[in-house]
Amino acid sequence: MKQAMPSLPTSCLLAQTAIACNNIKMKHVPALTDPSLTTFYLAENEIAKIPGHTFLGLPNLEWLALSKNKLDTQGLHPHAFKNLMWLKYLNLDRNSQSTVPAWPDSQQELQLNDNLLQGLQRSSFQGLSHLLTLEVEGNQLHDKDISPLAFQPLHSLLYVTESVLKGSHSLSMLVFNNNRLQEDQLAPRAWIDLPPQGLQCLMLHHSLIKCISGYMFAHMKPGLGFLHLSHNRLCADGVHGMSFHGLRASLAELLLDHNHLQTIPRGHLGLKGLQNSNLISSHLENNLIDQRRITPTAFSCSQASEHGPPAPAGEEGS
Repeated sequence: MKQAMPSLPTSCLLAQTAIACNNIKMKHVPALTDPSLTTFYLAENEIAKIPGHTFLGLPNLEWLALSKNKLDTQGLHPHAFKNLMWLKYLNLDRNSQSTVPAWPDSQQELQLNDNLLQGLQRSSFQGLSHLLTLEVEGNQLHDKDISPLAFQPLHSLLYVTESVLKGSHSLSMLVFNNNRLQEDQLAPRAWIDLPPQGLQCLMLHHSLIKCISGYMFAHMKPGLGFLHLSHNRLCADGVHGMSFHGLRASLAELLLDHNHLQTIPRGHLGLKGLQNSNLISSHLENNLIDQRRITPTAFSCSQASEHGPPAPAGEEGS
């Protein structure tokens, strides 16, 4: 370990590119100028104020831990992190933040658990196109506090946790489009905190989803009215008989177009033949389905229109 810098408490631990000042009752972030520093641990202290210029001398910081401090919206400058162009990991757990500050575009993991967040708007995560993991558990956010487009700017989001929507008891629409969500990164109980009478429209198009877990929507009764899964990587085996269980009496529109389906998926066929079916529109165009192999009763569940493959496999539109 190096000797402590003059502006650092002697109890801080220093390595070549890292500084750890955890749990030493520090009340402010020391002014440092060190372009080689990439990791800065400041957790479990008494820091209540971070001015906008605090990290200007640490342009290459990648990892910053500020959990368990006393930071609130007044004490944390809204642009304190904006100039950290290489920052990838930021932990602000267990502070008192009520609003979301500005983030650098480089951010990949953001932890805001156990704060006092009062709302999530589309602007809250604007510019975070590389964010892979977002944690906001323990903020007691309710449906009126979450914009349906709050997560739309997160084009690289890899995982939807089971707790990210906790408290959203009547959120009617949720948009997770244009992300990198995959089937093993979409928690099977991701929507479990949304009661049946809540979410009506779920948009997950332009992602990397290959399958829909069985019973994922089972608790939703009557359930979603609109489910958009266009432009993913769904194959027939990935949409099995129980994939849409819980939506059979409520689903009005199902979009499965622009996927990798080679046959009408079992989950779709499971919607047919229901006397109380509300399905009005279902899109399956631009898949790999051979139109000649579709049975006459395949779309008997649809009340109005069904958009199937425009041409047999191997021809235009397949």
